[in-house]
Amino acid sequence: MIVFCFILLVIGTILGAFGAYFLKIAGNKIKNITGYIFSPFFYLGGFLYFLAALLNVFYLKYLPYSVVLPMTSITYLWTMFISAFLLKEKLNKWNFIGIGLIFCGIFILGTLKTV
Repeated sequence: MIVFCFILLVIGTILGAFGAYFLKIAGNKIKNITGYIFSPFFYLGGFLYFLAALLNVFYLKYLPYSVVLPMTSITYLWTMFISAFLLKEKLNKWNFIGIGLIFCGIFILGTLKTV
């Protein structure tokens, strides 16, 4: 069950990153506040965020919070890939250094938790 929860955790982080992507798309296309009411991207982004939150509640039932919260920072990795490939944003060395530091932190917390 724990492996299944970790798989769901990764899926939840991907859903959260795509939720942010669709909200960004909605924000770029909408000129006024009433435009959000009719934007499918706005609703899709909100739905994906909501789905990620539901998954978060589920795996928090089986995994410790001290493990789950740091691992949700994997969302930043997916966000970096989405911004580079779908939004054509330029990445620099600081983006990669930041992601590397996040993974170092996850590794350290995961290792300390098992000792």
